[in-house]
Amino acid sequence: MARILCAVVVVLSVAAGCISQPTLRRNTVSALVVDPQRLNDHVVMLSETCHPRDWEHVANLERCAGYITSHFTNAGAAVEAQVFDVRGQAYRNVIGRFGVGRGEKIVVGAHYDACADTPGADDNASGVAALIELAYLLQRNAPDREIELVAYTLEEPPFFRTQHMGSAVHARRLAKEDTDLKGVIVLEMVGCFSDEKGSQSYPSLLLKLMYPSRGNFIAVAGPWDQGDWIKAIKIGMKGTTDLPVYSIRAPSVVPGIDFSDHLNYWPHGFKAIMITDTAFYRNRAYHTPADTADSLDYNRMAKVVVALYEALRTL
Repeated sequence: MARILCAVVVVLSVAAGCISQPTLRRNTVSALVVDPQRLNDHVVMLSETCHPRDWEHVANLERCAGYITSHFTNAGAAVEAQVFDVRGQAYRNVIGRFGVGRGEKIVVGAHYDACADTPGADDNASGVAALIELAYLLQRNAPDREIELVAYTLEEPPFFRTQHMGSAVHARRLAKEDTDLKGVIVLEMVGCFSDEKGSQSYPSLLLKLMYPSRGNFIAVAGPWDQGDWIKAIKIGMKGTTDLPVYSIRAPSVVPGIDFSDHLNYWPHGFKAIMITDTAFYRNRAYHTPADTADSLDYNRMAKVVVALYEALRTL
């Protein structure tokens, strides 16, 4: 019996290591800062001024796209509107490019639409706010490679997991153009944090044993076969701020691993992961009217942006 127990412990330990990819590597604390108030302002604009911003409220989606376009332009990006038609209506992704032509491209994206008539502050105004402030960091600290920022539309139902998602349209074009792409990073809900014990939940007991019970960290999440890309981003972010960074490498049967725009890049052979506060595993307001701007932690959101920039700089 003791041998069996030992064998089980060994197997579980190996599995845990493969899933969480522990590392002792850290980075120098970044000297860069992002203003939390600016993040707050972006989230208020998207979740309140442009509310509702689901697929049926095209005028509000256009207001969002115009707002993002103006900030990408102000940050010095080469801006493009990627327009496509769905059910006879035009929608657009907003693309901002930095360091055009400088080697392998990295795409960083976030969807700007919301589910039905919910405010969608965390889901996903937070990701778009982070994307906008990342643009300003790239302006002040020019990258040595091409970075393409993409604000997607139509991530939410009824188009989720269909060819009409903005990210699916974007991924198809990258594949058609045979783009030299290092990988994709999707920002999916990055504003909900809690130091309360038990504030973080998980889909299985094994994961609950492996990860913190407090939702005070940011996660890098991706599919089982992209462990190198997941770990590289985690290592690039870790220690650049005091925000804890964890990662999970898991098959898509684990609920949530493929619940965002990154899934649309996999069929084309591109590496694609998401950075997330773990969505409904932490944020009880997910897809409800309670997902409001005043519920987010903008100080820790700012640290996510800084950590992501530092990872981009080192990848």
